[in-house]
Amino acid sequence: MSSTELPFVPPANVLPKVGTVRVAEGERLRSVELPGVTLTVRSRPPAREGLPPALFVHGLGGSSQNWSALMALLDGAVDGEALDLPGFGDSPPPDDGNYSVTGHARAVIRYLDASGRGPVHLFGNSLGGAIATRVAAVRPDLVRTLTLVSPALPEIRVQRAAVPTGLLAVPGVALLFTRITREWTAEQRVRGVMALCYGDPGRVTPEGFSNAVQEMERRLRLPYFWDAMARSARGIVNAYTLGGQQGLWRQAERVLAPTLLVYGGRDQLVGFRMAQKAARAFRDSRLVTLPDAGHVAMMEYPETVALAFRELLEGAGELGAQRARRAGRADAGGDAVDEEGTDESMGG
Repeated sequence: MSSTELPFVPPANVLPKVGTVRVAEGERLRSVELPGVTLTVRSRPPAREGLPPALFVHGLGGSSQNWSALMALLDGAVDGEALDLPGFGDSPPPDDGNYSVTGHARAVIRYLDASGRGPVHLFGNSLGGAIATRVAAVRPDLVRTLTLVSPALPEIRVQRAAVPTGLLAVPGVALLFTRITREWTAEQRVRGVMALCYGDPGRVTPEGFSNAVQEMERRLRLPYFWDAMARSARGIVNAYTLGGQQGLWRQAERVLAPTLLVYGGRDQLVGFRMAQKAARAFRDSRLVTLPDAGHVAMMEYPETVALAFRELLEGAGELGAQRARRAGRADAGGDAVDEEGTDESMGG
């Protein structure tokens, strides 16, 4: 994208602070500086020590807040963290301006390598699903299970409602859209997003809607908001055109981790028809279809997604191992050592 298409974006170290990000009860935010990128990480203390780590990756235009409901339901099963991708949520843009799927995946890998939390239970929604798929394929040593909610994997027949998002990738369209929608209120924008992403927008509580409006108002004041959206949309489109070993479907076939796939029957952005193809592509997969869900099932039906994930853990032997470790600690007076092994790194 040329420098004339969108307003100049200042370096991350001089970006204005436009407002505080909402933190739900029990959550914490922290900023992590890594080579070439600074990430905001949302976490909540696990119900007890020794739980396996999990990392949640949001989709295009989203943030770590998209996972708050599911993280709260899983705090007794995993030690959860959700990150804001570069340029989204409270994370500043990446130093190199790379918003490709590979660029985002590199940021996730850098965080996992730096934190030493891997292998993790990795979650991804939409764009985050494509990113998580790439991470699991190239760094299997970092992923113990993979949970994908409406992952943005290539489709031959794109959903009609997804066309405007794809058009953001066209040079000049983002600037044109900002001009056309200049008079739109944050409330109007949020209603449009919810109508697009939810199977039933009526499931959103008044408090949830109010919080979303406040967050939208904050983001619209960020000088890089539309730049991050447009470049990330272009990153998805470019990823769809890649072939060979870099193709997302080919990488899905390389994933070794047990995989949970969640698709919504009312998803307007990712075709429900892709569910069976995904189930065939991921070698060790479980498929959950929610007929009434839209694009963000973890926000609409967090209890159902949490139950499906716990069943994935049970099937992978994780819950049994956790119970055994707890029993061992009890027998040893609480001082037993966690000796759970990790997958051997296969590189990328």
